Amino acid sequence: MDVPLPLRDIHQPDAPSLWPLAPGWWMLIVAVALVALLLYVWQRRRQRRRRDIARVFDQALEAAATPAAEVAAMSELLRRAARRHDRQADRLQGEPWLEFLDRGSKRSDFVDGPGRLLLDGGYRREADAAQVAALRELARQRFLRWMGAR
Repeated sequence: MDVPLPLRDIHQPDAPSLWPLAPGWWMLIVAVALVALLLYVWQRRRQRRRRDIARVFDQALEAAATPAAEVAAMSELLRRAARRHDRQADRLQGEPWLEFLDRGSKRSDFVDGPGRLLLDGGYRREADAAQVAALRELARQRFLRWMGAR
């Protein structure tokens, strides 16, 4: 009664196909796409915010009729931006104000450079256009940095 059983080779199952993807891969693809979309939206908002902050500065200076009015507008904008860093900053006058503007910078452009025009440039009848142009670039950079646009 011993009937020999026929022996057959062991057959391995077929390898799983690459398509359709397993659910884990779909979740990974969706997660990566979502992160990419969020980064894109965040970057666009950041760029728009930078552009809007720069526009505020530029429009305030365009509205100024004279170079002295430009200096006064720059002073006002810088004082408003300074309040974001120190609540008492807008109350500073004279040299302490210029030193505050130079704080965090390697150069002393406000104490020793074109920034000195902020002390009395807004009160002059006439201000030198070249000095105002130099101050404009300096004040714009500081304003954008304090407002978080740089």
